[in-house]
Amino acid sequence: MPRAGLTVERLVRAGAELADEVGFDQVTVSAVARRFDVKVASLYSHLKNSHDLKTRIALLALEELADRSAHALAGRAGRDALAALADVYRDYARAHPGRYAAARLPLDAETAAASAGVRHSRMMRAVLRGYGLPEPDQTHAVRLLGSVLHGYVSLELAGGFAHSSPDTQVSWEWILDRLDGMLSSLSPH
Repeated sequence: MPRAGLTVERLVRAGAELADEVGFDQVTVSAVARRFDVKVASLYSHLKNSHDLKTRIALLALEELADRSAHALAGRAGRDALAALADVYRDYARAHPGRYAAARLPLDAETAAASAGVRHSRMMRAVLRGYGLPEPDQTHAVRLLGSVLHGYVSLELAGGFAHSSPDTQVSWEWILDRLDGMLSSLSPH
């Protein structure tokens, strides 16, 4: 019988908080059980195993990212939309490094298709449609943006730019300007 007060949602949120504190790699059912001061076995009526917990944290992170992106993109187009989407990635990663790592967890095809990652992909494509990119250029641009944004954010989180100048915000704006210029130059209009 499930322990009173423990729900899948509470366990996943606790796992997400733990991921932000100690790193996504360190999240296990045992670690979450310690948070609630319960025996590991009592969580198995809610979760299958640590992989199930991590998958659920990834789905939560994708949902949070998609919700933030939708809010940030409302009424924006062009460079403004590109910057809004990019800033969501960066701000989320800074505020929730463990959840951001979770959002990168490879999901099986069925889980991925039902996840908020699909919403996020649609929003990225909407930003790119503002540049008038036809296929396959649009798909190439999705991959480019994902690579650049994730690469920069990952390096920044790891301290890769800590002892250099100019300030990382200046570089971030420079990168967004260059991406906007490149995408604009590809536009057939």
